Amino acid sequence: MAEAVPVRCPECLRENGYCPPAFPCACGAPAVLPLDPSAPPAVLTHRNWSEAWVRVRCAACGRVGEWPQPEVGCGSCGTVVRLAVLPAEAPGGAAQAYGAPPGGAAHGSSGARPAAAAAAGGGPGVPVPRVPFRPVTIRTARDAVATAALYLRWLGFRDVRRPEGPPVPSAAVDLRAPGLVAQVDPTTAPAGLRAVECVWLNGLAASASCVYFALAGYTHEARSRADALGIPLFIMDLTGMPQPLNEAAEALVTAGA
Repeated sequence: MAEAVPVRCPECLRENGYCPPAFPCACGAPAVLPLDPSAPPAVLTHRNWSEAWVRVRCAACGRVGEWPQPEVGCGSCGTVVRLAVLPAEAPGGAAQAYGAPPGGAAHGSSGARPAAAAAAGGGPGVPVPRVPFRPVTIRTARDAVATAALYLRWLGFRDVRRPEGPPVPSAAVDLRAPGLVAQVDPTTAPAGLRAVECVWLNGLAASASCVYFALAGYTHEARSRADALGIPLFIMDLTGMPQPLNEAAEALVTAGA
């Protein structure tokens, strides 16, 4: 399993732990993207889908694949940063396979996954034992919605689905479960104050809890309002691993549904 690495936020200077995810190569070896320690994190102000992928060579078989470039959401200010990865052509630019010695063949299965506890952030209460969450690579807006639904089921919510009837005119996608209203924003712009307040009002109307997932993070106003209302905020990067951004989200990950 890849070890967590410290990532310092360039905005608030808080140090966040980041566990590089593993991706299944075509040869079956799970490989971890090699981060470039010499390149500082870059603030992600907008996302361009065509530029969000990196070419990395598998250390086990030598194949070159395209994988999502790692992104980290700061747990303090909500800033999203993108981490540099050593390209396939650079020395050391091969993805290290789990269980494989440097430069050697992989020993392990494609079922290896990073522990979900790396995303939890250590909220209050006793952690609920559960199997590690298996992230799904996000390539489209539909993938983002499907990943959020899978994550909610992993947290313990049952019968997670999109409600029937015509969709509400909004950039975010509505997900419902008994006792839960969730919004998933798959756009490349940070979720704003109005979006966070809308999911809170929808939760009040349904006498349910609410949660928000965003692909591009949140504005400062939205983050502050969510903290005041106790709305769990998650950010999803293209690896498909949601990360909690506030105390309410950390508590939800720890306790589950």
